[in-house]
Formats: sequence, structure tokens, C-alpha cells
Amino acid sequence: MTENGVDGARPANNIPATVASDGRAPNAPSAERKMCKEFNNALKLQQAARNAAGDSPYQPRPPSLPSKWKARKMPQESVRARRLRSSQESLSDPVGSSTDSLKDVGSPTSEPNVATPEAFRKRGGSLSEFDRSPLSPVAEPRRDLPEHRLRASRLRLSPVHPVSAPLPALQHNFVSAALRAANRIDKDCSDYVARRSAERLLLHRNLSESDAGSDSVSVNSMRSTSSVLSPIKPQEVRNRSFLEGGGLGSGALLGVEELKRYFPDRRLGIYVVTWNMQGEKGLPSNLDDLLLPTDSEFAQDFYIIGVQEGCPDRREWETRLQESLGPHYVMLYAASHGVLHLSAFIRRDLIWFCSEVEHATVTTRIISQIKTKGAVAVAFTFFGTSFLFITSHFTSGDAKVYERILDYNKIVEALALPKGLPDTNPYRSTSSDVTTRFDQVFWFGDFNFRLGHERASVDSIIKRASGDDMDALMEHDQLSKEMKDGSIFKGFQEAGIHFLPTYKFDIGSDVYDTSAKQRTPSYTDRILFRTRYADDIHVLKYSSCSSIKTSDHRPVIGIYHVKLKAGRDTIPLGAGQFDRSLYLEGIKRRISRELKMREAMKNQSSVCAIS
Repeated sequence: MTENGVDGARPANNIPATVASDGRAPNAPSAERKMCKEFNNALKLQQAARNAAGDSPYQPRPPSLPSKWKARKMPQESVRARRLRSSQESLSDPVGSSTDSLKDVGSPTSEPNVATPEAFRKRGGSLSEFDRSPLSPVAEPRRDLPEHRLRASRLRLSPVHPVSAPLPALQHNFVSAALRAANRIDKDCSDYVARRSAERLLLHRNLSESDAGSDSVSVNSMRSTSSVLSPIKPQEVRNRSFLEGGGLGSGALLGVEELKRYFPDRRLGIYVVTWNMQGEKGLPSNLDDLLLPTDSEFAQDFYIIGVQEGCPDRREWETRLQESLGPHYVMLYAASHGVLHLSAFIRRDLIWFCSEVEHATVTTRIISQIKTKGAVAVAFTFFGTSFLFITSHFTSGDAKVYERILDYNKIVEALALPKGLPDTNPYRSTSSDVTTRFDQVFWFGDFNFRLGHERASVDSIIKRASGDDMDALMEHDQLSKEMKDGSIFKGFQEAGIHFLPTYKFDIGSDVYDTSAKQRTPSYTDRILFRTRYADDIHVLKYSSCSSIKTSDHRPVIGIYHVKLKAGRDTIPLGAGQFDRSLYLEGIKRRISRELKMREAMKNQSSVCAIS
């Protein structure tokens, strides 16, 4: 072949067909070749310094040739690699543009900040490590490089390095102080836990000692720290009747087991109040002294309040009673006859063991439309014990003893009770006396029996009376004499009287009547009781409330413990009915009163602090 032939011929300008080992064409201008050689030497020195400092061994490739050398045709593999990078360009880069991804990937003429696959594998597959290197030519570009070489590199922001100092360790409990103190018991309430533990221990002891016939499951559940309620087995639910009581049925609602569970000693507490209000519209500001005296250790299970010449607004009076008794009690029943009112409150937990409540009224006036004198009565059965409560107002007058006896006889004959309730002992009942048809009877009111003695003599006896010895006054009491003769209140008893006469006072004072009539002080307000079985009623307290002075009568209170017996399946239950609207209104007033008291105390303390 000739010198200029095709096979093995060289080009006319003697340019070699291959690229030199340093990545530059052999016929490149000598100045540019010299510049590339200097840049390579600088990179080697930089790499040596980085190796001495212990940095990454990755060495970036030399910068690419000028743009005129990039115009050479590239292999097909490099084109495919560029397209792949273009399709996977990161959109999160805030500086680089989509055209930067067209830079050669894996070609000998790649930019210094583009890593080869071999270097990528050596670095563990992370492209960001080299970019974050403080000695990277991207982070610190050389000042001696031409301007067109600086533009070829991609600009990147300096990364945020983590804080070298360790973070403070968290506490075991990092909840806020307010939440940590949310369930804390104050020191002044620390005795609450001890008191509750003592009560639970006493309850367990009573159950284990007195309820020998009850199931062990109930006793064990009462010892539980989470609840004092007995668990109920499914079979017990199948067999137990919740709508009727049975004296022989196991687990009956009013039976022996249930009675022992709630009343181990079979004693029920009853609080009785009688008061002639004299028809005054103004009620006492506080009824706590009347219903919750401070000298009583415990509140009672029943509160029975009877008033004569009562407040014209009966609903207001009942609301005030509910407000004073609070959320532990509900009004079981209320009845009235003219100005006579009778209200029965029961402890809320015991309402399920009470039967339906019945009431009846009797007037003792000749004209029946005048309802100032007479009686109103309520009757119900609790477990298996029947109760009758009567409040009455007899004829007034010092010498009208006979008329008062007639009032009594008319009431015991005319009260039509019980109506639907069964008689718990019909063999000892008589049709002419309503008090014989119930197990426990309480009769209270303004009986108007006086002290049959002159006013001056009674005043002198009161002055000579020492302490609570009132025997000298009771020798002249008309009611005591008639009861001894058997003409009135047959079978009834009364506790010993150790308080001053409750009638008649000047309103708002402790001075007896100073009007022109000069009425004799007397024990007109009384509480009597009768029981079918001896010693079933035990008197705890019998006294007057001297702190309430809105009437010319002082209220009289009596606290009693009554023995209970188990019920039977013939007792119609009351199904837990009570006056719900009255309950809600009383609780709202109680809350409002408490808020006002707190506000007054706050204002008073602030005034004291300023002064």
C-alpha cells in the first residue's frame, strides 16, 4: 500500500488515532498541556495532604478538557449513562439545575465532582460523603484555575455538621410538674387513706363475724382493695329475683343474706324532726343545726321531717331540706294536708330495699275544708319491717285536753293505711287503730298539751332547774298524765325530756312570751313511738334545737335505732323511685352556696392582707 493508503495510513496532519495516557490528545496545544500537568500536580499534592490528615482516600479525576474537545463523538455507552442520570436527577438540589445532570458519567472526561463506579463502591455507595468533605475541590475551589473551569463545577451549600457535644440525658420522669402533682394527696388529707382503710377493715370484720351464713365469695370481694361490691356469678343472676323479696330464697333482694350484708347488727338509724313553723315565710338561713347537729357522730339512714303551720311554699321548704342533706340522700316521699307537711328522705344506697310508699290524711276540724288541724301519715316497708310516720296538729288551748283526746281518737280510726302494702303481722292488728297494723310507729307534732301550772310558778321552776333535770316541770305535764291514765297514745312511749319547754318564745330570742297573754311555757312539741316487739326501738337522742329562732316554737329532734327483719316475696318494691328534680335543684343550690362561701372567704382574706 502507498504511504497515503487506506490500510494503516495516518492522517495527513500526523494526528494519532488514540488519546494519550494523561487523558489529553497528543497534538493538544503545548500551553494547555502544560496547564493540565500543573493541575494534576496540584491535585496530587492535595491528595497527599488529605491522606496525611486521615481523610477519605477518594481522589477525584482531573477536570475535563475545554469545550472544543467535548465535541468529539462519545461512545454509545456514555450516552446511555447520561440519559440514565438525566432521568434520575434529584429534585431536592436547590442549586443544581436539570442541565447539570447531562455531565458525563463514567467517561474519561468527567468533572472533578463526579465519582466513577469504582470510587462509588470504595466509598460504600454514598455520593454525599465526598461532597461534604471540607477539602473537596467543590467546597474550596482553587483560586488559580481559569474561570471557565470554575463554572464547570456544580455549586453546593455547606452542610450542617452535628453538634459534637452529647445531648443532656432525659430524666426518668420528664412529665411536667403540674401533671406530676395532679393526683398527689395533700398532707392535710393524708388521714383520708388511713380512715378509709380503717372503715374497710371494720366492714370486713363485721361481715366475717356476723354473716356466718353468707357465701365466701361475697366476703372475699369485700376484702378487695378495688371495690366493696360483691361479684355476682351468672348462675346467681339466673336464679335470683330482683323484683321481689323472699325470706327463704337464697340471695333474695330483701332476704336474710341481703339484710346481714347491709345491716350486720340489724339496726336502722332514723332521724325524726317536728317543728311548728308558725307559718313564717322567712326560712332559717341554714338548716344544718336542725338536720346535722355537731354532737352526733354519724348521719342516719332515714330523715323524717314533719312541720305544722308550715311554709306556704312547700316546694321551697323541701328544696332547702335537700340542699342541707346533700347528695347522699334523696327524698323518698312527701305528703301534705293543708299547712301540715311530711317529708321522708332516705340514704341513696338503701332505696332499693324500700317498698312502695303510701300516705293518708285526716282533718279534725268540723269543717273539712279548713286544714289547719289534723294529721298526715306515710307508710312503707323496709326489708321486712313496716313503718308508719304520723305528724299531727291538735286543738290548741290550755284547758282543751278533752278536745285533743278526741282529735287523737279520730286520727287513729280514720287513717286508712295500709292500702296495698301487706300487713306483716295481721294477727296483732285491729281495724279501729291504725297504729296496730305496723311494726314500728312514730307519731310526732304539735300536740298542744300544756303545763297545768301558773306562769309565775313555771318560771321559778325553770330558774331553779339544775342542768337537764326537768322532772319538776314534767309533774305538771298534761300529756304525761293522760298517757298514764291510758286515755291517749295507747302503747306509745317517749324518751326522757331533758330540755327546756319549746313553747312559747318571742321570735328571735330565748325569752318566753312577753305579750299580754303571758302564755305558760310548755312541751307542746313531742315525738312518741310504738313497737310491736319489745326493745325494738333504742333512743339515741331526744332534744330541742335552740339555735333556730324564726318561730315561737323550738324544733324537737329524736334519733333512734330500730331493729329490722328480713322481707318476703309479698312486698311490692318501690323500684328505686325518688324525686329526681328536687334532688338536682338541691345539689345545684348546694354548689352555689359553696362557691359563694369560698368567694367571701377569698375577699375577706384579701381585705385582711391589705389592712
